[in-house]
Amino acid sequence: MIDTATLGVTTTAPTGDEVLRMCEEQGVEFVNLQFTDVMGIVKSVAIPVEAFPEVIRNGQWFDGSSIAGFARIAESDMFLMPDLSTFAVIPWERERNVTARVICWVHNPNGDIFSGDPRAVLLRQLERAAKLGYAFNTGPEPEFFLLERDANGHIAAPKPHDSGGYFDLSTDRGTEVRKDMIKALMQMGIKVEAGHHEAAIGQHEIDFEYDNALMTGDQVLTFKYTLKAIAEQHGLHATFMPKPIEGIAGSGMHTHQSLAFLESGDNAFADIDDSYGLSDLAKHFIAGQLDHARGMTAVIAPLVNSYRRLVPGFEAPVYVSWARQNRSALIRVPSIRHGKVAATRVELRCPDPASNPYLVYAVSLAAGLDGIENKTPLPEPVEENLYHFTDEDLRRRNVQMLPATLGEAIQELSRDEIVRDALGEHVFERLTEAQQQDWDAFRQNVSQWELDRYLSIY
Repeated sequence: MIDTATLGVTTTAPTGDEVLRMCEEQGVEFVNLQFTDVMGIVKSVAIPVEAFPEVIRNGQWFDGSSIAGFARIAESDMFLMPDLSTFAVIPWERERNVTARVICWVHNPNGDIFSGDPRAVLLRQLERAAKLGYAFNTGPEPEFFLLERDANGHIAAPKPHDSGGYFDLSTDRGTEVRKDMIKALMQMGIKVEAGHHEAAIGQHEIDFEYDNALMTGDQVLTFKYTLKAIAEQHGLHATFMPKPIEGIAGSGMHTHQSLAFLESGDNAFADIDDSYGLSDLAKHFIAGQLDHARGMTAVIAPLVNSYRRLVPGFEAPVYVSWARQNRSALIRVPSIRHGKVAATRVELRCPDPASNPYLVYAVSLAAGLDGIENKTPLPEPVEENLYHFTDEDLRRRNVQMLPATLGEAIQELSRDEIVRDALGEHVFERLTEAQQQDWDAFRQNVSQWELDRYLSIY
């Protein structure tokens, strides 16, 4: 059993007997054993509840060679061990074939945790932080679009369900869908803080409570499939594709981050005497992330489509810089209420919601810790709107840009030893292998834009 309490996780896992008692009280008939592949796609093995006691004790065997980015045929046998702190009854499966879910650790046959399990990748970095005396907390803000389906239930083209804007109070069904989503998330154990319409038509955001990175990683995965299920009940499709519609803002997953001292729980980023409210530790952490931003990009923006979002002009951060008020910067230091030093944090604005949250948090933490361990100096903030900078302005201020394509991002990741080491060679190889296949397929595709632009001219 993995003791996550040593990492600053405050939620206490119920015992096996307590979970089985919950199953009996709530009439659970099936349990979904969940985990993710390297791309963050949720995988599941369903077992009858009668088999659950044995799985709690000894795990559930499965064929790892059939999971993208897991094992090769020769090393396929693996088993799942439930993390009982993640047990929850699925709200939309309470009426028939009542089903619960539990997120699992993936193990090798010898009992060791599998290095290719994305959750284990994050665990390694959390253990590294714990040895230095810190817990890593995150607060993600995943955005998504609600799209219409056609008469046959298909998504022939991305058609938003409304024409609302940022924080608009709309009266269409999107408002009710969001409320149903929030209720379902809360029933799954997620503490929702707020939900609202986002800037683009058909775009929404639901925020949940700041917590230890392992817990928020679990919650992001739960969040995504919960929202898809509730949207489907309303005849809509929820998508976390970063840029589904040309010409409007894409979806991000801005992530607030901080370190806390393990012994006291106090915020290690706070310094009330600093003009930005930041401790030296926080400044080195930011400097580390800026240093490794280009190397991290393939992890935090993992798709070909991610780079349709990361372009100037749509509020997506493409400039490697930091600031307080400037939302064109990669890292922002949000203002806090007077005296609320416990809320001091930094916001990494480049991740998108298609990314694997476990890997995002792992490489973000590794980069920050590298800055702390090397006492990397923090460059001056850039508070001006970077979208108005010329190339000469960027060179003069020593502001780099994030990779412009997935192909470039893969190359940057390959060169960044800190980020590669954080992923581990197994995940690095499997992730970049899958991404390279996508990039090669994309480069060979002749798009409609090219035909419209060139066919009649040349």
